Amino acid sequence: MTHRREEHTFIPESDLEGVSVDTLAVRAGQHRTSQLEHSDAIFPTSSFVYGSAAQAAARFGGDEEGNIYSRFTNPTVQAFEERIAAMEGGERAVATASGMAAILATCMALLEQGDHVVCSRGVFGTTNVLFQKYLAKFGVSTTFVSLTDMDAWREAITDRTRLLFIETPSNPLCEVADMTALAALAREHNALFVVDNCFCTPVLQRPFEFGADIVIHSATKYLDGQGRCLGGVVVGSDKLMEEVFGFLRSAGPTMSPFNAWIFHKGLETLPIRMRAHCENALQLARWLEQQPAVEKVYYAGLESHPQHELASRQQDGYGGVLSFTVRGGQTEAWAFIDATRMVSITGNLGDVKTTITHPGTTTHGRLSPEDKARAGITDNLVRLSVGVEALEDLKNDMRRGLQALET
Repeated sequence: MTHRREEHTFIPESDLEGVSVDTLAVRAGQHRTSQLEHSDAIFPTSSFVYGSAAQAAARFGGDEEGNIYSRFTNPTVQAFEERIAAMEGGERAVATASGMAAILATCMALLEQGDHVVCSRGVFGTTNVLFQKYLAKFGVSTTFVSLTDMDAWREAITDRTRLLFIETPSNPLCEVADMTALAALAREHNALFVVDNCFCTPVLQRPFEFGADIVIHSATKYLDGQGRCLGGVVVGSDKLMEEVFGFLRSAGPTMSPFNAWIFHKGLETLPIRMRAHCENALQLARWLEQQPAVEKVYYAGLESHPQHELASRQQDGYGGVLSFTVRGGQTEAWAFIDATRMVSITGNLGDVKTTITHPGTTTHGRLSPEDKARAGITDNLVRLSVGVEALEDLKNDMRRGLQALET
């Protein structure tokens, strides 16, 4: 028995004008094929065919739009790019092989020898290494400053400063930047303001609304949400993203179609997941704050956090990542981590499964002792990426860690 293909049925695209980010997470960036699939299609192909040599020449020459080669044009990747751009409120997105590839592509596309970057100290350890070690080889210098010290930002800027780079909230101390103030400073000095929005995602925070020029994600984290794939994405204006796209086309730090499909589907549940992460993290942070063996809890949702009010204005929730210091040093921090029996000991974050790590020897382990001290990465610091398990089960696992400190 054969089935006729519905090749000529017209299905109008969804009208998404003015809808919420929750709806965009489900509906944006979907383009049905002639098969009229309800779930999104995946195109695991390296290349595409043409009707003639002339059409091939027109595609390669840019005279005709269409797919050419999956290093830089693939329908599945483009669907993911459209959805995340819509959610962030940006004109265009460019997907990359990892979050670090997204940062690298941005810098390689928009900076040149002799340029200067001002970067917050509270960034992922590998971001620090990328700026300090590798971009420096190509004549791009970087000054690191406190995320929350506006005087330090002003003093660091030179006539060669082309980019201000931040994570907010920061990794792992959950400091919060005043994005409006930093955006104004960047405009004043004709620099680009780049925000890594990994911790909040567009569900909780949309940096373009506060003046950002570019938003970056490690899609590996919350956009996927289940620790399955590596990927990154850069979002911004058409003009800026054309430069990033040009670097991607030539250098090839490309997102695979399969990974793009995973991220595209992951975005559908992102609003629900983020609210569950936020609820668990806030309750767990409040509970940890009351434990005698815990010195300090870093989480912007706590009233004790120095930028709590700012976070409440800029964010629609406080995220799923928190960190805390235990009484003692590395020995005690490791003892706490090793005593847990449910949460996962891993450096990844943004997973529905709660993860725990010791930043000083993992995510920020490559920093010098001096850089760790300046960034507030102490030996007794523990980071939690709070998942969506039952809150009481999470508390019980944390109690195992606390009990280990009593022996």
